[in-house]
Amino acid sequence: MDTILGPLYDAVSWIIVQFHSFYSLIFNKDSGAAWGLSIVSLVVLIRICLIPLFVKQIKATRNMQALQPKMKAIQERYKNDRQRQSEEMMKLYKETGTNPLSSCLPILAQSPFFISLYQVLNHIAGGRVVGVMDQSLVDSARKAHIFGAPIASKFMDSASKVESLGATLTDVRVVTIIMIVLMSLSQFYTQRQLMTKNVDLTVKTPFMQQQKMLMYVFPIMFAVFGINFPVGVLVYWLTTNVWTMGQQMFVIRRNPTPGSLAYKQRQERLRAKGKIVEDPAEVQAKEAAEAARAARQQPKRQTKAKRQVGGSAQATRSTAGSQQETDEATSGGSRETKAGKQQGGGKSGQRKGGQQRPKHPSHPSKK
Repeated sequence: MDTILGPLYDAVSWIIVQFHSFYSLIFNKDSGAAWGLSIVSLVVLIRICLIPLFVKQIKATRNMQALQPKMKAIQERYKNDRQRQSEEMMKLYKETGTNPLSSCLPILAQSPFFISLYQVLNHIAGGRVVGVMDQSLVDSARKAHIFGAPIASKFMDSASKVESLGATLTDVRVVTIIMIVLMSLSQFYTQRQLMTKNVDLTVKTPFMQQQKMLMYVFPIMFAVFGINFPVGVLVYWLTTNVWTMGQQMFVIRRNPTPGSLAYKQRQERLRAKGKIVEDPAEVQAKEAAEAARAARQQPKRQTKAKRQVGGSAQATRSTAGSQQETDEATSGGSRETKAGKQQGGGKSGQRKGGQQRPKHPSHPSKK
């Protein structure tokens, strides 16, 4: 590996030496400030060079979010034909000009420099020359301490090795643990900010689940691998995490994903400044939709016991209502029958009273 990455060793060590020469004008050349700031400056220089790749990463991530519904439809349609599924996916990428690997470009581009710095610090810890660093520079770097921990020491180093670098094992482990915790927290916050503020929550896609999983996986990876990295590499890693967090905060605030929470907040800020004038019809439609949503009440879910009690009560009320209707109908019929009889009796009496038997004329008496 030293033969393959030899040119990168030279490049990384040369950059560190140049920054160290500058900071030696301000700090002691053997101090941790001079060497630590040299590593931080290396990170800043690399990240500035990677800004174009970061812009591509943002565009690729948004394109992937927009394509997730179509990708899911392809997976459902050809779930039993993996080859056809892959062909349709590649066709979709080609039609939309999307490259899934673009979202990984900054990480892939940093990897060679990260590995090179790791190897340079390992050579420094062993007192061996590396790249453009001669023996005097190597000895100076070995003496440099950051908060009491040598930049070439590791959490897993033995007490004798740490003592040979002029420190104690307790100091090294305390510093490495603090730096690993800060690395994990910065990575978690960066990923959480991406998930909660810069994702269109109206579209549920597998991409969101993947990002949510990474939000918890990356901090664990930092904790596992961090104990095997030299303090100088932890400085590099923590610096690049902080840079990524600040860079993402800037992008989310200035150019958020449409439909996301950050996008709505940006629109509100622009509206407050008078830079966005909305159509009155759109405002009324939005207010009507919000009012309808607020007025809509979702039915509350009841337990099985409550449903049974409610059903029994309803059945009882239904039975009582039916019985009441039956009684009312029966009572009404009786009243109608009775009234009919009374009416019939009156008419009969009237006929009897009104009908008079004709009086026969009296027969004249025989005279």
